[in-house]
Amino acid sequence: MKFNVSSKALQQQLTAVSKVINTKNALSILDNFLLKIEGTTLSITGSDQENTMTATMEITDVEGEGTIAVPYKKFLDMLKEIPGQGLTFYINDSTKEVDIRFLNGHFTFMALGGDEYPQRVAFEDSVHTFTIPASTILKGLESTIFAASTETIRPLMTGIHWDIAEDAITFVSTDTHKLVRYINNECHPGIVSSFTMPAKPASILRSILNKDIENVEITMDSKSATFKFDSYSLSCKFINGNYPNYNRVIPQNSPFELTIDRVSFLNAMRRVALFASTASDLVKVNIQSNDVHLSSQDLDFSTAAEERITCEYNGNSMSIGFNARYMIEILSNLGHETIVVNLSDPSRPGIFRPLKQDENNELLMLLMPIQLQ
Repeated sequence: MKFNVSSKALQQQLTAVSKVINTKNALSILDNFLLKIEGTTLSITGSDQENTMTATMEITDVEGEGTIAVPYKKFLDMLKEIPGQGLTFYINDSTKEVDIRFLNGHFTFMALGGDEYPQRVAFEDSVHTFTIPASTILKGLESTIFAASTETIRPLMTGIHWDIAEDAITFVSTDTHKLVRYINNECHPGIVSSFTMPAKPASILRSILNKDIENVEITMDSKSATFKFDSYSLSCKFINGNYPNYNRVIPQNSPFELTIDRVSFLNAMRRVALFASTASDLVKVNIQSNDVHLSSQDLDFSTAAEERITCEYNGNSMSIGFNARYMIEILSNLGHETIVVNLSDPSRPGIFRPLKQDENNELLMLLMPIQLQ
């Protein structure tokens, strides 16, 4: 086989696909990219058994067709050293020797037969296919992924839950300390379904989707889904189990309303958090009609901090404790200038929302309090 390709374009596709490959794999063949030449199209596939990603690109001066598996790390390292050049690949079909020729030299290495590479499991008979805007997925993942748990003792909590209705999609994540719910009403999937997507493929999807991509085609059955867009295809298996009823966790009556500048609140929280106890990260939030008083202390090191921020507050004066690290995460990801925090009493969660929601979108973040002594 023989073909020509741009090193820059090839490196871009390889870098995207490499995100799915683990540094250590149970199957040694998964330490490779699968390259498939078919007509004038080169397909590049990477996999970790649970997730599979494929990128396609056009090649020229093609002779022959077939598949080979090339070591992913060495292949990427080679291309980084020859940027911005045209490359000619010569592949010996019988010995699997690969000769890559560039402007002033060449690389030669041995590949493996592509037949050894595991194939993706076929979909079940009951399959749904629908198309939604890429911006919807990107906003949903960006809003929720930070709140997914990193503790594998409860696998469902480590993923992003997709709740799909005929005329909306809801993205949810929670680690039991904080919860994020993002509802988008501008997409119309036309089906009713739900699944929990692992954090790894969610992170990959988030990193590759950009403003130039308009739509994503999703094909799914009860166990997995494939996302197709631009020149990429990402397949992932769902996390098994029934996701908790997240709506029951969200208080329906939190009458006290705090309106505050998000950036001022965030910066003050970061400063006060420096002096919080390392055991609890507790920051005490005392709310009055016109200001919020933040305070922290670490008795072990005899340190303390206080700061006041102006606000608008309708409700009873209240002192409530929050984990500073979780609060900083929420304030960092709300992404609006002014936010509203709804409260009821110090033992109930705080509900964080933007003051003005984007059209056809609803973003809500919940944070559980810490009991004050």
